[in-house]
Amino acid sequence: MRTVVFVATALLAFSFNLAQAKVDLVKVDKSERKMYLIDDGKIVKEFHVSLGANPKGHKHKKGDERTPEGIYILDYKKDDSSFYKAMHINYPNQADIENAKEMGNRPGGRIMIHGQPNWLGSLPSLSKELDWTHGCIAVTNSEMDEFMELVDVGTTIEIEW
Repeated sequence: MRTVVFVATALLAFSFNLAQAKVDLVKVDKSERKMYLIDDGKIVKEFHVSLGANPKGHKHKKGDERTPEGIYILDYKKDDSSFYKAMHINYPNQADIENAKEMGNRPGGRIMIHGQPNWLGSLPSLSKELDWTHGCIAVTNSEMDEFMELVDVGTTIEIEW
C-alpha cells in the first residue's frame, strides 16, 4: 500500500510541477522533428512535430513550404484556427522581409504552431508521420492543448536545423 501511495503522490507532484511550469523558451530542432518547452534551462516537455513539406533550410519566400529558422516571438494565440488551436510566430521579421525583397520575393507569413486540421477527425497519428504543413509546426490536438497551457504569448521561440 505504501508503494501505491508513494507513486500516486509522486505522479501528483509531477503533474502539479508541470502545470506550474513557466516556459521561457520554445526550441525546435527541425532535423530531429522535435520541439522542446524549456523552463530555466530545463526541458519541461518534448513533442514530435511535423514541419513544412520542404523543411531543410530557412524560409525565404511565400510558397516554399519551409519552416523558418532563427529567433522569433510567439505573439498571439488563435482559438478559431482551421487547424484546431494555434499560436502565431512573428515571422517575417525585418531581416526576413529585407532578404526576401533582395531576392525579388515576398517572405510569406502566417507561420504558426498548430494542431491538426479540423477536418482530420480521429487520425492524428497519420499526420505525424509526414511533413505536411506549408511552413508551420504541427502537433496533435491534445499536445496543442498542453502547449497552450504551458506557453504564454511573448515567449521566445528558437528554430534551427
